[in-house]
Amino acid sequence: MPTLPKFVAGNWKMHGLPEEGRALARALVQAGAGKKGVEVVVCPPLTSLAPVARELAGSGIAVGAQDCSPQDQGAYTGDVSARMLKAAGCGHVIVGHSERRDCHHEGDSLVCAKMTAAHKAGLSVILCVGEKDPKMENELRNEVVRIQLANSLAASARAGNTVIAYEPVWAIGSGLTPTAEQISGTHRAIRACLPPRLDGARIIYGGSVKPDNAAGILRLQDVNGALPGGASLKAESFLKIIEAAG
Repeated sequence: MPTLPKFVAGNWKMHGLPEEGRALARALVQAGAGKKGVEVVVCPPLTSLAPVARELAGSGIAVGAQDCSPQDQGAYTGDVSARMLKAAGCGHVIVGHSERRDCHHEGDSLVCAKMTAAHKAGLSVILCVGEKDPKMENELRNEVVRIQLANSLAASARAGNTVIAYEPVWAIGSGLTPTAEQISGTHRAIRACLPPRLDGARIIYGGSVKPDNAAGILRLQDVNGALPGGASLKAESFLKIIEAAG
């Protein structure tokens, strides 16, 4: 399949009210963030999804959600289905983020079910995997990630509807990042264990991605994009990461 463009998704996490989200989206549109040869996605909190989607319409910047229910509909108080997210203007959804795995005790089987539901609804999935221990040896780190992938990947996953995000849990929000060798080596290990149906799928890096380290990370072999968190909450810093990808 043809080479896909670099992929940069901003995870806004639980930050910002709808008007703040709209203002940030407006700033990204005005700066032409969706026209830099990079596939750009922003993932606002739930209450900002529809307002941000309206603000970004026609800009080339897509909208993603931060989670979805594995269920299509029913008596699941507080849950939001992938179909509902699609109707709100989403084209993507993050599943398996470490904050969901840790804080909400989500295991691989639940992540897989959410991924299946998302694909069924027509959403592309950003599937997150990564280890917790910064001192983990390379072989063990790669084995942890391999097991997460084997148990989380839905049968519906294809290169065109799935992005794999390697996010070492210890690096998220810490200001710390693995070495270039660790990032590149883990991305190669992920590539090596993907099934043939995911040939050409993009593997992106998340974990304290910032404007001052983005260019170096994005130049590494098998790093096809980035999943910044805090750095995506300000247009200036997010734009620098997008430009580094482009």
